[in-house]
Amino acid sequence: MRASDEADFIDYAESARGRLRQVAYLLCGDWDRAEDAVQEALARLYARWSRIDRTAGIRTYAHRTVVSAVLDGAKRPWRRERVTAQPVDETVQDQRSGTSVEDRMVIVEALAALPDRQRACVVLRYFEDLTISETARALGVRDGTVKSQTSRGLESLRAALVSGGYEPATHSSEGITR
Repeated sequence: MRASDEADFIDYAESARGRLRQVAYLLCGDWDRAEDAVQEALARLYARWSRIDRTAGIRTYAHRTVVSAVLDGAKRPWRRERVTAQPVDETVQDQRSGTSVEDRMVIVEALAALPDRQRACVVLRYFEDLTISETARALGVRDGTVKSQTSRGLESLRAALVSGGYEPATHSSEGITR
């Protein structure tokens, strides 16, 4: 790899690592597994860096590699043990979203219950804010598949949240309320 390509990769990896880790966490529900998946994804990106169209395809390719790394990691036999949740201070608020840690954990658990493809579609569409076409390219599927899997995923997510006693936020003229 040329020195300029290596410098470009390092810049990209440093800027994208946090966001990719968040996507991986939403896909697998475990920060350590998310970190492993991002490391694997970045290694795959590095190996193909000189062949990737960085003007249009890097974000899509990065998402595809993270999703693949998460799904591949879940297939490994030593990854099948159940991670126990750590006690959480339920009064802590996320500064960016205004949601409590408890609310975020409920959402992450509901996401974890979705089938892999539905979870990937929901995360990429609504947490990463990708378009239908970008999501389809990232997952290597057709646009229609993204639409149907996202619809089913959202329906299952809503049902899981409501059955778990989680009250969805409602919109009012004064903002979002509970």
